[in-house]
Amino acid sequence: MDLEEVNRLVRSDMAAVNSVIQEQLRSGVPTIPAMGTYLINAGGKRLRPIVLLLAARMGGDCGPRPIPLAAIVEFIHTATLLHDDVVDGSELRRSNATANQLWGNAAAVLVGDFLYARSFEMMVQDGDMRILATMAEATSVISQGEVAQLENVNDPDLSHGAYFSVIEAKTAKLFEAAARIGALVNNLDAAAEKALAQYGSLLGIAFQLMDDALDYSASAEKMGKNRGDDLADGKATLPYIHAMQYATAAEQAILREALGGDVSAIFEPVWEIIARTGSIDYTLRVAEEKADQAIACLSGFPDSVEKEALAFLAAFAVRRDF
Repeated sequence: MDLEEVNRLVRSDMAAVNSVIQEQLRSGVPTIPAMGTYLINAGGKRLRPIVLLLAARMGGDCGPRPIPLAAIVEFIHTATLLHDDVVDGSELRRSNATANQLWGNAAAVLVGDFLYARSFEMMVQDGDMRILATMAEATSVISQGEVAQLENVNDPDLSHGAYFSVIEAKTAKLFEAAARIGALVNNLDAAAEKALAQYGSLLGIAFQLMDDALDYSASAEKMGKNRGDDLADGKATLPYIHAMQYATAAEQAILREALGGDVSAIFEPVWEIIARTGSIDYTLRVAEEKADQAIACLSGFPDSVEKEALAFLAAFAVRRDF
């Protein structure tokens, strides 16, 4: 299976998800549909709603109910991106100008708030308290992860544990919620629900680890953002943490100076240290371990194209170059 096959598998459902998104973006306040449509049309892999749709099929056909739930997950994800870009002062995402660059920080934050609010309106319409509880917890955990990351900015001595706590909250939690909701829609038993939720969490961790590696190693054209953005934003991600652990005292001094500094002036020496310490390879190995663990979570389910697609997504998360 490849990414195109996965997309074909969910194509009709994703078209329906997009229709729900457009419908739910309607507002008498022009900035809301304008910014919302801009963000949705900007592309992206849509992995979170795809995971929900595939997980929902693991127990058989459950009709159209997963469609608005997948839209909710995409709304929550988009809201976090809006807020992230304001906090980070980002100018580029997916090779396009960020919403805060086009509409300003205040509008970006407020439209993000609208997307959160609309998501919970839609969950109330669905009426399943288990799903509402899942997403309420997820948004709370994500917000705490964002604040924790903010507290960690410009900390060159950030520990592995603190780093993983942030990505488990900030990135993995929404993947976990998407997979769990798929199980809840089909009323799968507790063991199946737990397995899918764990799959989602591990997939999210692997995905974030790959993102953090690519921030140092991929081109801006492929990533759709500026190379070294994490370093410039003062974020000590796993490649940086590993390099600090194995760098010489002189190299550590360079890494400390670079964190949150002028990346354009110092990125090449930093990259040389990252390469010499094997920090990208280390990050990729950890990502692959998490992806393998995610795939193992699916072992108790009967063979199906959905199971194959979910396994492929875990493998894809750590083999992509964008």
